[in-house]
Amino acid sequence: MGHQVALSFEDGVTKVIKVGDYETVMDAAYKARINIPSDCRDGACGTCKTFCDSGSFDPGDFIDDAMTEEELEKGYLLTCQAVPESDLALQIPATSESAKTSAITFTSTLIELDKHSESTISFSLEVQNREALAFLPGQYVNIKVPGTDAERSYSFSNGPDVEKASFMVRITPQGAMSEYLRDRAAVGDTIEFTGPYGSFFLRDPKRPLLLLAGGTGLAPLLAILEKLSQNPPATPIHLIYGVSREADIVGLDWLRAYEAKLPNFTWDYIASEPGTSAPHTGYVTQIIEPTHLNDGDVDVYLCGPPPMVNAVSKWLDSENIQPANFYFERFAPKESTGGDAETGAPAPAEKIQAEGDTISRTEAVSSLETGRLDFRKEDSFAQLDARMGLELAVSELLLGRLSEEQLRQFRRLAEATTRSVSAGTVQDPEEFARTNEEFHEYLFVVCDNPTLLESYRRLDVHAQMAATFEAGTRIFERVTQDHLDIVDAFERHDKARVRELITGHAQAAKETMAGAIDAKTADH
Repeated sequence: MGHQVALSFEDGVTKVIKVGDYETVMDAAYKARINIPSDCRDGACGTCKTFCDSGSFDPGDFIDDAMTEEELEKGYLLTCQAVPESDLALQIPATSESAKTSAITFTSTLIELDKHSESTISFSLEVQNREALAFLPGQYVNIKVPGTDAERSYSFSNGPDVEKASFMVRITPQGAMSEYLRDRAAVGDTIEFTGPYGSFFLRDPKRPLLLLAGGTGLAPLLAILEKLSQNPPATPIHLIYGVSREADIVGLDWLRAYEAKLPNFTWDYIASEPGTSAPHTGYVTQIIEPTHLNDGDVDVYLCGPPPMVNAVSKWLDSENIQPANFYFERFAPKESTGGDAETGAPAPAEKIQAEGDTISRTEAVSSLETGRLDFRKEDSFAQLDARMGLELAVSELLLGRLSEEQLRQFRRLAEATTRSVSAGTVQDPEEFARTNEEFHEYLFVVCDNPTLLESYRRLDVHAQMAATFEAGTRIFERVTQDHLDIVDAFERHDKARVRELITGHAQAAKETMAGAIDAKTADH
């Protein structure tokens, strides 16, 4: 029968492949014409090392130069050797473009239109080439609004094994999709969408689940419930649904239906406006009970507007609760989507072309944000490994090709990082995170390769350092000297030395981040 393996690329694209019994991930990926990073294919080089976010596997044979036993224990695998023992979710340190794959554009027909209330409409599509639409419950697609050039991002409200594709939309006065659905939509309309995208998706449930929805953020959680109902876990699942007004209360019959499908499923809902039919008045955090949090041994999935995501995060901090995992999907700010308060719009092509060197990582695909609110050491290690791989690649392109002025600027950036570090500690965390990022980014800025620059800017190393480092954080002694030595090696055209410095720097950076994360956890 085999297993499904989700390959999540750095640019937000996730591909799902089927891996047969006794088949390696890499072999299955190549059959699917997805060229994930590889070199030796014998477990000897480490080029295909990938972090496993969810699931179990047989690691196969490998040598320490390719992957250590410690890395294996942390969740890493070699795709050329690993054979899945369950469904897997893997973080591939490459872009979908470099893997010769991409999100697919699908053509579909509108077959259902359900106007729940003045504020919410759901619709369903019959998708051409449906067998090619593989997605994970919780993911979203970019839908082209018929009759316009606008695109909006919506999460599936159905599970991946349901034939039709369903979505739920909040209706707003100026919303591009809102106006279409409210005023012009008719069964039989042709609708195109591209995807899937996003890292907000169900992982293998190993502990209790707490699902939190704000408004139409219920949609991806319905998809998650649908998937869970196919093989109900033994652990509890509790969902809390928060809305503003009476008109926003929709989908209760769907939730009641899952009570029969999921023996351990419970749910509740609350409205912030007094006088509604909801059993509670206020916000979702007011009806989260200690049993739902299981002393922190819980996976939280939250989808809603930014204030809700931020409020839940702050509330957990105030309660000294650190969930095992906290996955989120955060709606875009209203002003960034032409009035759509609960959707994300991909950046227009002309904006990417004009602002490609400054546009955020998420805006290029969508202004929806998805991810893990709290990151673990493994996440940081994966990011640093990915940065190392990209730096080795860009160094190959640029060694011997930098002008004198570019080398001088490279040195100025290296020297700037020395000002905020002293005696092995970070003196000014914000300044160090900024200058360190400017140094590491510089080669990608001058390499005249948009793909490499985009890949680098999709990394979260800078954000993770900024979130973790504090005044007095211990950092490896040679951090700033490494920067200066890399510039020296570039000036001498010393390829071997550049590679040695970049790989050594990455390993030391991982040790620093591990210590910083441990210290921050202890403080909490």
